[in-house]
Amino acid sequence: MKGALEGVRVIELAHIMAGPVCGLMLSDLGADVIKVERLPGGDGTRAFLPPDIDGESAAFMMMNRGKRGIALDFRSVAGLAAVGRLIGDADVVIENFRVGTMERIGLGWKALRRANPRLVYCQITGFGRTGPLAGQGGFDLIAQGCSGLMSVTGEGPGRAPVKVGAPVTDITAGILGAFGVAAALFERERTGKGQRVDTSLFEAGITQTYWQSAIALATGISPGALGNAHPLTAPYQSFRTADGWINVGASNQGTWTRLTGALGATGLATDPRFETNEARMGRLDELVELLSPFFSSRTSEEWLAALAEAGVPAGPVASVGEMLEHPQTLAREMVVTVEHARLGPVRSVGCPLKMSRTGPGTVESGAPLLGEHTRTVLGEAGYGPDEIQKLLESGGAFAS
Repeated sequence: MKGALEGVRVIELAHIMAGPVCGLMLSDLGADVIKVERLPGGDGTRAFLPPDIDGESAAFMMMNRGKRGIALDFRSVAGLAAVGRLIGDADVVIENFRVGTMERIGLGWKALRRANPRLVYCQITGFGRTGPLAGQGGFDLIAQGCSGLMSVTGEGPGRAPVKVGAPVTDITAGILGAFGVAAALFERERTGKGQRVDTSLFEAGITQTYWQSAIALATGISPGALGNAHPLTAPYQSFRTADGWINVGASNQGTWTRLTGALGATGLATDPRFETNEARMGRLDELVELLSPFFSSRTSEEWLAALAEAGVPAGPVASVGEMLEHPQTLAREMVVTVEHARLGPVRSVGCPLKMSRTGPGTVESGAPLLGEHTRTVLGEAGYGPDEIQKLLESGGAFAS
């Protein structure tokens, strides 16, 4: 099945995570993503060791599967000229450097759109192109704090702030960037003109606070951390069982009633203290204290079976390893095997999108070696064999 973006050429001038996530999403949808790595060393995640597989960075291989790779020296006149030639007939450019970096080397949006009016230019930064923090560099930890996300993540009042375990602003910014690119390509079909897509880790963090921002905008009060509880409905959180933890989502009146039945605590359903969601939220600590002994009396497996039979949404708190081996994960093709040029078959996380007609393209190739496709890609850009060799010998490019 062909990918929806087949025929779209993307030049990824990005590194570490947010930009590469954007490229990964587009690659999974069928785009030809050419990852341009800066010499020396290439993408910083190549040095994120351990973990590694026989010396190859697991982090780099996760973020860059399905892409072709070329290595160029941006400090070299010839290397920088090669980047410009690659962009000349590209559909999309992705970059996630600090604001102003690309302009200083002549690869900013204004310069590139003059040469290629159809170009879609995706720029992912720490705080966006405008505003008082536009020039500040961005990292996931900093963005989680500035966006308010860390203030609602943690165990509760008086406890230390906690970041989300995954680099959620990096990943979300990459997904937002890919969404913006797809929208810009769609609009280009009508007008023939490209445009700039501008998003940031800061804004990605803000989008994760929809519920909490709704509370703050409506009441003027900033909600705090609730541990694993929900800010708007209860009981919707984790409970300790006899042998572990489960999540229970009794998020409306019907599931609340069914939960009390499954627990053998039907009196709680009509108890005035907990009769409505508003009442339950107002006495959340008391409610959890009453429910906890029920859950601790049986194993996770027993409770999950009982709650499923009662029609109460519930699930285990799985480890990453357990998730990767779960039949549902495998059925959804969220673990795929790709072919790495040096290592052979390598397992990776698959594409989260499924489409009925075009689909994402089948993920087959692993992450590129540094400069693995340099000769091929330069040839496609119009370089002759002698010209490529001269560029390699000058240090402006590297081929593995």
